[in-house]
Amino acid sequence: MTTGITVYGCGQDEALLFEDLAPRYDVIPTLTEAAVSATNAELAAGNRCISVGHKTRVTRATLDALSLAGVEYISTRSIGRNHIDLAHADSVGITVGNVAYSPDSVADYTLMLMLMALRDAKSTVVRGVAHDYRLGGIRGRELRDLTVGVVGTGRIGAAVVDRLRGFGCRVVAHADRRTTTAEYLSLDELVEVSDIITLHTPLTAQTHHLLDRRRIGRMKRGAYVVNTGRGPLLDTEALVSALEDGRLGGAALDVLEGEQGIFYADCRDRAIGNKALLRLQELPNAVVTPHTAYYTDHALSDTVENSLTNCLEFESRDRQHA
Repeated sequence: MTTGITVYGCGQDEALLFEDLAPRYDVIPTLTEAAVSATNAELAAGNRCISVGHKTRVTRATLDALSLAGVEYISTRSIGRNHIDLAHADSVGITVGNVAYSPDSVADYTLMLMLMALRDAKSTVVRGVAHDYRLGGIRGRELRDLTVGVVGTGRIGAAVVDRLRGFGCRVVAHADRRTTTAEYLSLDELVEVSDIITLHTPLTAQTHHLLDRRRIGRMKRGAYVVNTGRGPLLDTEALVSALEDGRLGGAALDVLEGEQGIFYADCRDRAIGNKALLRLQELPNAVVTPHTAYYTDHALSDTVENSLTNCLEFESRDRQHA
C-alpha cells in the first residue's frame, strides 16, 4: 500500500535524498522548503504522516491546524523533540517520533571542538588570516593529561567515550543509565574533577541549565566547556562571565540559547540581537559554530531513511489496531 508523507522545511540536499529513497519504501513524498506552520498545514491534507526539521518550533496553533488537516503522526528529523509541544500534540491525537542517525557525526565533531579549545585554534587561525605567524601566548594542553567529563551517555555520548579512550585521558561520566565503561559520578562530582565537560544529554525541563551558575562556579580553574547537545543545557550568561574573568580556559559551542532565527540564516547584513552570541564571538577563547555537528552525508541519509520508516511503522501499527 502506497503511503503519503508531507515533508516540511525540506532543504535541497534532503529533497534529493527523499526523492531517491521514497520510491524504495513505496512512499510518495510532498516536499516543501517552508517550515511547518498553522498557515500551511493544509499541505498535509490527505497524509496522516508528516516530517519536520528541528529548526522551527511546532506550536500549539500549528498542532491544532495539523490535527484539523488529518495529521496523526509527526516524525522530526532530529534526535531532540524539544522544539515540539509534546503535551499538546498528545492532547490533539498526534504521536511524535524522532529519528536515530549516525552518532559518529556529532561524536567526531565533539572531539574536534575539544582539540580546538585545548590548542587555542581560534586565535591561531585568526592570526594566520592576518599573516601573523608568531606563536600565541597560550600553550596547548594534551588530552592524555586531562580528565574529561561526559554528561549523557546515550548513543552520541557513548561514541564520545569510545573516542576518548584512544587519547589516554581519564574519562568520567554522568547519566541516568550506565551504558559505558567510564567511571560514573554524580554531576557535582564530575563538575569538580573535570578539565573538560562535554554535554550530550537531552533537553528537558529537568536538564534546562543543567550546567548553571553554581556548577560553573565549582568547575576547575582553567577548565573547558563543550556543548554539541542543546543550547539551554548551559547557562550562557554564567559561562560568558566565567570566560571573561578568566576562571574558565575556554568554550566550544555548536549550539546556543537563542540560536533560533540566527543559525542557518545569512545574517551578514542584519543586526543580531543575541548579545551572548556577539560577546562569545569577541572572546579569543570561545569557538561558536552554527549547530552543524550532525551535518554529514551519512547522518543526513540516516535521518531521511528513518523518517520514512517511522511513518511506515506508524501506519503499520495503526492498521494492526484497526
